[in-house]
Amino acid sequence: MADKRIMTPEEKALLQARHRQEEAEARNRKKERDARTHRLVQEGAILESIVPHIKEMDLDSLKRELMIRLRGM
Repeated sequence: MADKRIMTPEEKALLQARHRQEEAEARNRKKERDARTHRLVQEGAILESIVPHIKEMDLDSLKRELMIRLRGM
């Protein structure tokens, strides 16, 4: 049978603090991903409203078109 070691209160507190920190970091990463996704959707909507024909373009064509047009700026 596996040797089950009892944790001291200090070890338990340290483990709990570590888990709280990891969960806080995970929440922050999710918040950052959600903010990035929201920004990308808004930018796409702006682009689509200015250039409606991009709805029919595949992503490679869109990328080429933007690179050509933005190089001239």
